[in-house]
Amino acid sequence: MFVYKTTGTCSKEIHLEVQDGVIRSVEFVLGCPGFTQALGRVLTGMPVEEAIARLEGIQCLDKGTSCPDQLAKALQAWRTQPECRPDR
Repeated sequence: MFVYKTTGTCSKEIHLEVQDGVIRSVEFVLGCPGFTQALGRVLTGMPVEEAIARLEGIQCLDKGTSCPDQLAKALQAWRTQPECRPDR
C-alpha cells in the first residue's frame, strides 16, 4: 500500500493499491465520505495514467486543489517510487 499525505483539502491521506499500472483500491482518510468513496469505486480498475489525466487540476472552491487533484498527485508520487517503475 502506498500512503500519500494530502495538502489543501479536507482529506489528510490517500491510501492506494496499484498493480501492473492499474488502480486496485483508493481510500481517503477524512474528507467528504460519499464523494471520496464514490471516487475510489469509479477509479478501481482504471489505468494510473488515465486517472491522472482525468483528475489533475480539478479545483475545489478557492483552495487551489481538490481531493481528485490530490489523488492525481498521489498517483504521480506513486509512479516515481523505484518499485513502481515499469522497467523493473
